Amino acid sequence: MAGSRWVETVFNKRECIKFIPSSKDNARCCCGQLWQFHRDGSPATLRHGEDLHWSPSRHTHLLPTDAYGTLEFQGGAHPTKAQYLRLSHDTRPEHILQLLTGEWGLDLPKLLITVQGGKTNFDLQPKLKKVIRKGLLKAAKTTGAWVFTAGTNTGVTRHVGEALVTESAIRERSGRVVSVGVAPWGVIEKRQDLIGRNKDVPYHPMNSPKSKFVALNKHHTYFLLVDNGTVGKYGPELILRRKLENYISKQRIETRGGLATPVVCVVIEGGPQTIRQVLEYVTDSPPVPVIVCDGTGRAADILAFVHKYTCSGLNMIEGNRETVILALERVFDLRTSQAEKLFAEVLQCVRKRDLITVFRLKEGSELDQSILSALLHAQRLNPPEQLSLALTWNRVDIARSHVFSEEVEWSQSSLEQAMMDALVNDRIEFVKLLLEQGVIMNKFLTIQRLEELYNSKSGPSNTLRYIMRDVKKNIPRDYRYTVIDIGLVINKLMGGAYRAYYTRKKFRTVYENTLMKSPRLHRNNSSIFHASKNLLQKNANNSPRSYISQEEARSGFEFDYPFSELLVWAVLTKRQGMAMLMWQHGEEAIAKALVAAKLYKALAHEAADDDLETEVYEELKGYAKEFETLALDVMDYCYRQDDDRAQQLLTYELRNWSKQTCLSLAVAVNHRALLSHTCCQILLADLWLGGLRTRKNTNVKVMLSVLFSPLILLLGFRSREELKTMPQTREEHQDDDLERSSDSETDSESDEENIDMRNDHDPEAQLVNSVSVPSHPVTPTLQAEAPLCQTNSSTALATNFLIPPTQDTATGGDNTSLSAPTPTLRHNGVTTPNLSPLETSAFINNRSKQLPARLKLYEFYNAPITKFWAHSIAYAFFLSLYTYVVLVKLPKQPAWMEWYAVAYISTLILEKLREIISAEPVELK
Repeated sequence: MAGSRWVETVFNKRECIKFIPSSKDNARCCCGQLWQFHRDGSPATLRHGEDLHWSPSRHTHLLPTDAYGTLEFQGGAHPTKAQYLRLSHDTRPEHILQLLTGEWGLDLPKLLITVQGGKTNFDLQPKLKKVIRKGLLKAAKTTGAWVFTAGTNTGVTRHVGEALVTESAIRERSGRVVSVGVAPWGVIEKRQDLIGRNKDVPYHPMNSPKSKFVALNKHHTYFLLVDNGTVGKYGPELILRRKLENYISKQRIETRGGLATPVVCVVIEGGPQTIRQVLEYVTDSPPVPVIVCDGTGRAADILAFVHKYTCSGLNMIEGNRETVILALERVFDLRTSQAEKLFAEVLQCVRKRDLITVFRLKEGSELDQSILSALLHAQRLNPPEQLSLALTWNRVDIARSHVFSEEVEWSQSSLEQAMMDALVNDRIEFVKLLLEQGVIMNKFLTIQRLEELYNSKSGPSNTLRYIMRDVKKNIPRDYRYTVIDIGLVINKLMGGAYRAYYTRKKFRTVYENTLMKSPRLHRNNSSIFHASKNLLQKNANNSPRSYISQEEARSGFEFDYPFSELLVWAVLTKRQGMAMLMWQHGEEAIAKALVAAKLYKALAHEAADDDLETEVYEELKGYAKEFETLALDVMDYCYRQDDDRAQQLLTYELRNWSKQTCLSLAVAVNHRALLSHTCCQILLADLWLGGLRTRKNTNVKVMLSVLFSPLILLLGFRSREELKTMPQTREEHQDDDLERSSDSETDSESDEENIDMRNDHDPEAQLVNSVSVPSHPVTPTLQAEAPLCQTNSSTALATNFLIPPTQDTATGGDNTSLSAPTPTLRHNGVTTPNLSPLETSAFINNRSKQLPARLKLYEFYNAPITKFWAHSIAYAFFLSLYTYVVLVKLPKQPAWMEWYAVAYISTLILEKLREIISAEPVELK
């Protein structure tokens, strides 16, 4: 109701209040209506000498509009709907734009395409018709443009409407091209049926051959019916349409430079009035570029011919001049004087030949590219502004062919600014293009930009705000997310003992230094700065080492894995296409795919808990499945190329991902297909046997050896060199921790720094740097990952034995190095050096050295299979004794069976307590 009151207050209609007879028909007023429709009497009452010049401003009066609502076009399989409004010809354009954007809910256009041409019906060549329809539709839909036409079902408007036929079938308004018909109210067929306030009107768009009125085109979405009080006359819509176009051209589109909305005119066929309109467009301020479609007939062909055969000095061959004048006389049925005058107007048009582009049908020509390229040249923008405009239109082909084609030296800042716009607006193809043009992502991605990405309102709807409410209570309405907040969200979604890099002490120190340099980075509350500062001061006092130097803080912070950070951003904001692109670039392809799958699954679970739509849950689960498939495919390819390195790939420590491994991430994701892969099964089988080398009757041999220890010496064992290449079990890793913790803290800090420096510069520190995957459309870059153990093929047993082999948990659990270290291999009581891949292969082939008896005993009792059968045998013996103690009456003095049962239960309790203490923390709900 409020909208209806506003419409009737702002918009008016016009009615003739003065009967002035027409020179052609004395019974009809100059407004076009008969004298019976006037209140001031008949022609007989008109006194001689009265003013006989009819004018809308003097002989009409304004009344609140009485015709607006919704048209329901009949005659098709389903009625198509369009909004309409009757308004006065002198309505202010700002009110019309407010109607379109406010009442009718449209977004401001990124481009305005105004189509001019003939009002009478005409035919086009089939091929040319197809190209024009396709080009108009593509130009409008890909750029988010508005299309202005005359709105009637005749002439050029009918052809434009046929180009929008496919759009009419799309029910969602967001998927339809915004086509606005600006038509004169007085020429509309059955216009009396449209009278009504906020009315739904069934409308049959049928033109009557004998009628001078025309129907509206059913493929348009909005109609502005311009009323100046006349009936059956064209013209009132032209001035209002031009004013509206000029006003829209002054609006700023959403680009960093705040560019004005571009306007382009497309000429198809047309009469003398079309030529005058073209002249008005090219001489206006600012001028409007014009696309002339050659071959469509009449005015368009004449403009194209003169444009082709007129040089820059406007000197035209005399024979051509006479040819054009004769053509004007014949085509438009003009006298010679009129034709010469019109020819002069044509010459004035081509005087601005740089604003006129002639589109000719030829192989590979597309109308949409001609439209957009003409706009770029006519706007006279610098290359960064042209790139921004192409990005706003989402036309990477235009950027590739017209913006980056010229020999322009692009600054890194201009490319980074465009990259930021592309990421915010989810322009995937533009991100690819900018990466090709040399954007350095390590330099581009800063903390400020990452926070800006997380706080952007653009892009698809996501569930990040719901998760944020769980990790931070009482969030204000205008709260801006920090990367530390995002780290808490990641911790919640990943679960377990996962700690995102954003929540670690080193990053908090970096963030505090960045916050001090750029106070506008975070505008939530000053208390956040003080709280962060106090927390960092406390951590600095309690920490035995400094996590970041002053030089590093002054030099600025760079993310070592920018594509990984952007992958997490894309997943949390539900930009699947962008997430896939970020997965294709950078390192650790398997790990990134598993992390993305885990985050998507957690987001889907949270969506189900928040009672969101089922479609959201299914969509997120589908995205997780896509990344699971990618991880499995890359793993399978790596295994087929090199099975040994593929196993190392599964167990390489990922310091960028909370010191996890691909195997532990697969367990967290519950990726059963990857865990059941041959590579994983072979790895688990080797870990299950430990240092044993036996192929037949393994369980029997182990059980007999547990019962009769001398049989251990008869079993087969791996060589010392083979044992060095095996990943560590949890117990061995803990033994190494105890040994390292006995060293001085100063020495360990110095050694760690030396190791990090060596790994940064040693190419052999990277186990696998890159793997090409030809079976995929991308070439993922994989970073190898450090050994980590499992005991069984089942997921449950795997979880108990996953342990990073090289992390010094006693003296730096929060000091995460982002470089990939050479994995520390199996420790058997003897100090073993780190091995390169080539050395590893040499050790595998060298099996000449056999283990001494002492190491055989150590390896046998340290093997998971031995522990399993020893525990099983001991448990069976305990059950037997316990049953005997319960059922058989024993003497008053405790027998050895009772002492054994008590000791077994006591040690079992201690073991369970140890497991609880050392287990990963689990969030309780």
